[in-house]
Amino acid sequence: MVVMRAIQVREFGGPEVLTPAEIPEPVAAAGEVVVAMEVADVIYLDTLLRRGWGGEIFPRDLPYIPGGGGAGRVVSVGEGVDPDWAGRRVVVRTASGYAERIAAPVADVTEVPDGLPLSKAAAVVHDGVTALMLADGAAIAKGEWVLVSAAAGGAGSLLTQLAVDAGARVVAAARGERKLALARELGAEAVIDYSREGWDQEVREVTGGAGVDLAFDGVGGALGAAVFRTVADGGRFVTYGTSDGGFAEIDTEEAGRRRISARNTLADGPPSPEVVKDALGRVLALAAEGTIRPAIGAVFPLARAADAHRSLEERATVGKSLLII
Repeated sequence: MVVMRAIQVREFGGPEVLTPAEIPEPVAAAGEVVVAMEVADVIYLDTLLRRGWGGEIFPRDLPYIPGGGGAGRVVSVGEGVDPDWAGRRVVVRTASGYAERIAAPVADVTEVPDGLPLSKAAAVVHDGVTALMLADGAAIAKGEWVLVSAAAGGAGSLLTQLAVDAGARVVAAARGERKLALARELGAEAVIDYSREGWDQEVREVTGGAGVDLAFDGVGGALGAAVFRTVADGGRFVTYGTSDGGFAEIDTEEAGRRRISARNTLADGPPSPEVVKDALGRVLALAAEGTIRPAIGAVFPLARAADAHRSLEERATVGKSLLII
C-alpha cells in the first residue's frame, strides 16, 4: 500500500485538531483523475467546518480531510477519461484538499492557463469564483459608490479589484493599517477601519452623506448589520459571509421602507456545478491576463495547517492563505 501525507480532522475543535497523518493514496475510479497537489486553497469556511459548524449544509463525517481543493498536476486517469489529461496543470474543487494527492471527477477539474502560476490559480479556486459571481449578480455600475467589507481577505481583495475594474468608486473596509494599505494598493478610493466606533457613519461622510449604492458584507453578525446601515435609500445590500457562524440580521421592514434590495447569497444555496465551472474558467482567464491579482499574503507548509487556521481566526492574515504541499 502506497501512503501519502495529509491533514485529518478526527474531532471537531480548535486549530489543534488539524493532525498530520499518513493515509493510502487515492486511485482514480472510472471518470476520475488523480491530482498531485502543489498548492491547497485555505478559506475561512474551513475553520468553521473544523469547529463543527454548518453540518446541515456542509456535512463532514469524522475523520475527514479539510479543504476544498487547490492546484496541481494530473498524475493518473481512470477508465473513460481522455489520457491527454495526464500531466496537465489543473485546479480542482472537491470536498478535501489538504493532502498530497486528490481523486476527483474529471468534470471538477479545470486546466490552468499557460503562464499563470499554480499558487495564483489555487488562490481563485473558491474566492475568485465567489467574487466574480457576486460582482456579476450585483451588476456593478460605473461611477457608483461600492462598499467592500473584509476588503483585504481572499474574496474581498478580488471583489475590490473587480469593482474598480467596473469603474465603481470603492470604499474598502477592513481592520488595521496593513489591511487598509492592501486595499489602497488594489485601487480603493477610500479606506476605513471598521474596528473604529462609528465607522459606518464615516462611510456615509465619504459618499457625501447619502451612503453607498451597493454594499458587500463578507463578515456577517453585528458588523454585517453596520454594513447595511451604510447603504443609501434605493441601494443594494449583499451578504455572503460569516466570521463567527452568524449571518447579518437585517430589518426587513426598514429595508422595504428604504427601498433597499437585501440579498443573502448563502441562503440561496450552492450554485449549480455548471455555473461554478463557467465562473472558474472566467476568473482563471482574468488572473492570467492580469485583470485581477490574487493577494497571497500567507503561505504555510502542509504540516502547519493549524497555523494557517489560527492566523485566519486571529484576523492576522492579510490577503489570501495557501498551503504548499
